[in-house]
Amino acid sequence: MTGWQFAFSRRWAGYLALAILFAVVCSGLGVWQLARRDEALTELFKIESNFDANPVPVVEALPDLTSFDDSQKWMPVKLTGTYLIDEELLARNRPLNVNPGFEVLTPLLLSDGTIFIVDRGWLPTGQEQDAPDTVPAPPSGTVTVVARLKAAEPDLPGRTASGNQVATINLMSIAERLNAPTYTGAYGLMDSESPAPNEKRPIAVVKPIRDEGPHLSYAFQWFVFGLLAFIGLGWALREEYRSVNAEDPEERARADERARKRAAKPRDDAEIEDALLDRQLT
Repeated sequence: MTGWQFAFSRRWAGYLALAILFAVVCSGLGVWQLARRDEALTELFKIESNFDANPVPVVEALPDLTSFDDSQKWMPVKLTGTYLIDEELLARNRPLNVNPGFEVLTPLLLSDGTIFIVDRGWLPTGQEQDAPDTVPAPPSGTVTVVARLKAAEPDLPGRTASGNQVATINLMSIAERLNAPTYTGAYGLMDSESPAPNEKRPIAVVKPIRDEGPHLSYAFQWFVFGLLAFIGLGWALREEYRSVNAEDPEERARADERARKRAAKPRDDAEIEDALLDRQLT
């Protein structure tokens, strides 16, 4: 079989199918990385737009108890009410800088009788129990809070908690525990409160670092990998063509020309040393 006839064999059809499959998978992974980058950029836009904005009254940001739009994430809202300390909850499995801990969820009873859940911050797991050693008390009496909105969390299968602990910040479940009209669309991450508490507050959330991640470079790499599949296929096709047609006068002439160019090419020190070593061994 001479010329390019071998390229139409079942074997090479299989190679082509494998290359196409590999390229499709790589392209899919590249598109997935671009989608993840878009998600990261959307999150960065929300941070830049909302995190340092002036706080608005919660009734303006959330017209009803179930209101919340994802574009409102990190938006500061202002609330005035009284903390329901006896109803305070601890959200489990909340690592901070790889340290295990809890987030302190304190219901805030507003003047209209509704309840808004305030995440007052993070506390480390205790030394001898699966709970913080101590939970700093919030201010008593009427308090004005500025908190940043965050969406309610769903329940996670297999995650359970007991007592005053919760596995996730599922506001519907918390509302059932409180048995009172409660905001279930979003809760608030503590920014400030007035008057200030007598005890040191739990560690509050800080502004996330602006980082879109390596998704763009990963996407580029996957697309390059997909392209390399066809480049490798073309190289293998060319090498087999040269082997199959080695006796063809035109191909033999091209092979001689390649050999002449290699011989005329200046050799580097490593190639000279290899040649000397070969002569010594022979």
